[in-house]
Amino acid sequence: MSVVILGETETFDSMLKRFNKRVQQDGILSELRRRESFEKPSVKRKRQEAAKKRKSARTR
Repeated sequence: MSVVILGETETFDSMLKRFNKRVQQDGILSELRRRESFEKPSVKRKRQEAAKKRKSARTR
């Protein structure tokens, strides 16, 4: 759960922008979209393998 505390001199817009950034970093929306429908084990495995390839490509 993402929590953002509003500062004394901070505007609501800047707090909302920080909240949206925090939600994006935590991966809440992507997790929600992923759980909306059933994913077959073979599709899940392919997605995880593709993520591993992307991650290893970044570290090179």
